[in-house]
Amino acid sequence: MDSKLVKIFSGSSNLELSQKVAKNLNVELGKMEIKKFSDGEILPIFKENLRGRTVFIIQSCYPPFENYWELFQMIDAAKRSSASKIIPCLVYMGYSRQDRKDQPRVGISSKLIQMFIEAAGATRLLTIDLHADQIGSFFNIPVDQLYASYVFVPYLKKLGLGDLVISSPDSGGAKRAKYLAGHLGCEMVICYKHRIEANKIDEMILVGDVKDKNVIIVDDIADTSGTICSAANLMMEKGAKSVRAVVTHPIMSGNAYKNIEESKLTEMIVTDTIPMKYTSKKIVVLSVDKLLSIAINNIVDNKSLSKLFI
Repeated sequence: MDSKLVKIFSGSSNLELSQKVAKNLNVELGKMEIKKFSDGEILPIFKENLRGRTVFIIQSCYPPFENYWELFQMIDAAKRSSASKIIPCLVYMGYSRQDRKDQPRVGISSKLIQMFIEAAGATRLLTIDLHADQIGSFFNIPVDQLYASYVFVPYLKKLGLGDLVISSPDSGGAKRAKYLAGHLGCEMVICYKHRIEANKIDEMILVGDVKDKNVIIVDDIADTSGTICSAANLMMEKGAKSVRAVVTHPIMSGNAYKNIEESKLTEMIVTDTIPMKYTSKKIVVLSVDKLLSIAINNIVDNKSLSKLFI
């Protein structure tokens, strides 16, 4: 990769991941400053020439919304600096759960995010495990969605578990669970849940047999981790030998860490798309740095990304 023609910058939300990616690509992160004023306003400033360059901006947009605003401003600044291509690497797309109008008088926030990203000047988008595939179709620019199964599958195979079953913690994640089950050559089960309100489950039913099985629960987001922990406890009650979870984006809000520690999960395997607030003996963190590095390199060289789809 020609570091004179391609520049990689990092927002402030996940600097450690950005540094790993830059190291893998044998380049230095681009020089920039993010000024913060006393009233809370921010001002990203690029400290090197971007004219005619391809610019990658790595940012994870978990709460607060300031992470998104920082990204929008960086894209806008790169556009006004005459960058030829501007490619946000949105490793976690916040507000992606608000992807449809499922009740009266609500907006579709993930569509609004798309409008901001494109209006700011992005020419392409690189992301990991969108909450729903249709979000990619909101965009009018090319969207490359990577899958964290690239790091999960090798880890799960190394565990050498027999009697394996893949599970989705809800019906919405059935496609994701089926995809992983296909790569591991095992069966799957599904949990059906009914919510009384956000982050609160009224009822959960298991569809399928987990007796004497090692269960892997697959999900894209762990917020309070209530759903995953409830599913794990239910499966152990139904006779499972062990229950693990693989989750791409560990938001870990509220009582998430406590819920995991007190659950019957053997372990939760997550990625570093969102930095962890605390450590836990039950949580294993796998890095997506190599996945991102290969994708960035292939985009620059106009090569296919399909070999990354495990």
